[in-house]
Amino acid sequence: MYSIDKSNKRSLSSYTYEVKRHQGKKSYPHVLNFYSISPTEEITIDEFESFAFDRMQVLKALEGAILRNKEEEEIKKHIENVSNTWLPLHSNESDKGYSLQEERRKDHISHFILRLVYSRTENLRAWFLKYECALFKLRFSRENKDEKLSFLKDENITWKNLSKAERESMANELRWSSNFDEETFFEIDFEKVPDLVARRAVYLKKGKAYVPMTDLLSLVMYEFRQRLSKALDLASKSFITSRNERIMPMLNEIIKQYDGRTQTSNYSVGDDPTSDSVHQLVEHFPLCMQHLYQNLRENLHLKHFARIQFNLFLKGIGLTVDEALAFWKKSFSNIDDAKFQKDYAYNIRHNYGAEGKRQDYKPLNCMSIITKQRPNSGQIHGCPFREFSQSNLRSKLVQMGVRNEEHIREILSLTEREHYQVACTKYFEITKGLLDDNDENIIETIEHPNEYLKASISLKKNRMKMNNKDDK
Repeated sequence: MYSIDKSNKRSLSSYTYEVKRHQGKKSYPHVLNFYSISPTEEITIDEFESFAFDRMQVLKALEGAILRNKEEEEIKKHIENVSNTWLPLHSNESDKGYSLQEERRKDHISHFILRLVYSRTENLRAWFLKYECALFKLRFSRENKDEKLSFLKDENITWKNLSKAERESMANELRWSSNFDEETFFEIDFEKVPDLVARRAVYLKKGKAYVPMTDLLSLVMYEFRQRLSKALDLASKSFITSRNERIMPMLNEIIKQYDGRTQTSNYSVGDDPTSDSVHQLVEHFPLCMQHLYQNLRENLHLKHFARIQFNLFLKGIGLTVDEALAFWKKSFSNIDDAKFQKDYAYNIRHNYGAEGKRQDYKPLNCMSIITKQRPNSGQIHGCPFREFSQSNLRSKLVQMGVRNEEHIREILSLTEREHYQVACTKYFEITKGLLDDNDENIIETIEHPNEYLKASISLKKNRMKMNNKDDK
């Protein structure tokens, strides 16, 4: 698919396909793209990684907005803002000054990089297909009629127009489903517009659906979904048969980089926290860390994986290894010093890279907590939104101050549908009183416990500043 700039001393040449260019024409005449043709130009490794990361930001933002049942206009506005930051894509009618060809080049290439990344498993392919379709739908909807038709013409997508005689013969039926007098109708196989059929929005006759121009989006989305689905299947087969040792580490790194996009970030809260000040930050802990902290206080102990999860979280807060040792020693107050040094101190220092192979372990992101080292009976680590039963989670939510029954049901519903991070984000909004703030940033899905803590602290500081201004 790509070849990497030789200065980077890597190549993806085994994934390169030949493409015939149209001489004398712009590479990207339209803002819309069916991604039918693979790019073949050379790109640098930096572009490869940054393009993929930037597109992932947009798709993840779209996922969060859709899963949390935001209104369509709210989703459009939010994704436009996110896109302008990470993946700007302006129409042909935009003000001059935008690099339209460069924007569309990045959009084109980033799609194909993620197509390869997400072709590896059925679940990954389904996720990519769902949110690429959602992104294309938003983009198609914002374009004017002339641009839409011009794009479809260049893609050789056409449907049978009803003749005047055919229109008249079905006039009564067509009037029932649309503004007949001013409308153009297409004859389509009914299985190509399942959403319209399900809503009884079109006239059906002998296996055909008669679709008005106003429902053009449904036709286009069918074409886009079918093409991308087939392309993902093809990419999956190509991936299996040609697992290139040069590209595999890069693809793995892209997934790793985003799944914990905040994983390697510095989450220090800025005031050099100590073992004695940890309790002052508890109000900002996500539910998973609140749960571990409460159990630690009650039982004066945490088991191995719970200690790792919480210790790395404290490391992310900014606790030094010495302060972490002091915190755990005081927390395990019923254990004498000799036993603590023998059974626990080594592992705490090991998390900080001060023992063994001296690996600098990072605080665990949400995906790692949710999917790795699931707790067995008697263990309490992991993500409460995944591991708690519905009744236990309900009780925990009430204990933490979530008393509104509608809010509780919404969180429980999200966990039942396995949207654990979205449930955590909803919990953040509810407990921090953000639901009525109309804050653009709250729609982002929590990806990391330390990200949760940092956002909570930042929110409190901003509110204090606003209150001080009001007092003046």
